[in-house]
Amino acid sequence: MSPAVAAPGAPPSERVAADRWSALGTEACLLCTQPRALPSARRAVDEELRAIDLACSRFRDDSELTRVNRCAGREVTIGPLLLEAVEAALRAARITDGDVDPTLGIALELAGYDRDFALLAPPADRSASGERAAAPAQLTGAERPRLHARARRDWSAVALDHERRVLRLPSTLRLDLGATGKALAADRAARAASRASGAGVLVSLGGDLAVAGAPPIGGWQVRVTDDHRAGASAPGQTVSIEAGAIATSSTTTRRWRHRGRDMHHILDPASGMPAAGPWRTVSVAAATCVDANVASTAALVRGERAEAWLASSGLPARLVTHEGRVLRVADWPEETA
Repeated sequence: MSPAVAAPGAPPSERVAADRWSALGTEACLLCTQPRALPSARRAVDEELRAIDLACSRFRDDSELTRVNRCAGREVTIGPLLLEAVEAALRAARITDGDVDPTLGIALELAGYDRDFALLAPPADRSASGERAAAPAQLTGAERPRLHARARRDWSAVALDHERRVLRLPSTLRLDLGATGKALAADRAARAASRASGAGVLVSLGGDLAVAGAPPIGGWQVRVTDDHRAGASAPGQTVSIEAGAIATSSTTTRRWRHRGRDMHHILDPASGMPAAGPWRTVSVAAATCVDANVASTAALVRGERAEAWLASSGLPARLVTHEGRVLRVADWPEETA
C-alpha cells in the first residue's frame, strides 16, 4: 500500500476515540474510529509493545537483544520477532549505504546514551520539563572534556541465518535497534489493533505513526512538528494521511548532557558523533513506518545530500533547517492558510 499524505481534507464526521500512555521510553497514542472497539485495540497494541520491548530493548537485562550483545562473538538462536527486527535493521543499513547502522550500540554508550532516555540528564540550558534553566559556567582549554574513544561499527559483519534463526555478532560490536525498532512496533501494533477491533486505527510512538483499516472521512489529521509532545499551536504543519505511515526524526528532541557536551540520539556512523547537518527535523511519508523512519534518519545523517536522495526515492518529505526554513520534497503538500 502506498502512503497517502495530503493537505487536510474535510473534518471527519465520525467520533474518534483516543488513548495515550507511556511505552518504550516515549508516549504512545492510539486513535480508533469505533469508540466501543478502543479497549480491544488497546489490548492488541499493548501486547505488541510488550513483545517488542522484551525482544529489542537495549536497556532491559532480560531482553533478547541484551543476550545477543552479551554473547557477541558466538552464535545465538533468536526468536522470530527479534529476527524480523534485525532483518529490518540490516536492510536499513543496506539501502542507506550504512548511514542508518544498527551496530552503533557502543558508540551510543560512549555518547552517554546508556540507559532509558527518561533517566538521562537534559541539556544544561533546559530542564526535564522543557523550561530553560541557568546554564553552568563554560569550560575552556584543558578543562573542557573530550571524547577520546572511537567505537567500531560494521553492519556488514553481522551474520544472520534466517532459516536457522541464528545470529552471530562480532565480539567488537553491539547492536542497537533504536532507528528501526520503534517504527517496526508502530507498524505491527497498527495492524494488530485493526485486526483485533475491526476498526480503523492510528498508532503513534513518539511521533512515528502507522495507520491500518479504514480511515475516518477526510483521513487522519496529523500535526507534524519538531517535538511530538508539542501542542497544536506549535510551529509545524497539519497533514492528512489515509494509508501508510509518517515518521519524524529530529535533533531537537532526545537530547542530553554528557561530559560537558550537549548530545542527541542521531549519530553519524562515519564519526560516531551526533549528526551535524543543516536539518533539525525531517518528516517522511512511506508505505511503512520502518521505511519512513529509515528515510528520515538517513536524511539527518546525509545533511545537504538528503534532498536529492529523498527526491530520487519518490518519498514525500518535509525538511526543516535549524533556522526554521521548510523544504518540501516529492508530493509533500504545501502549507495551507
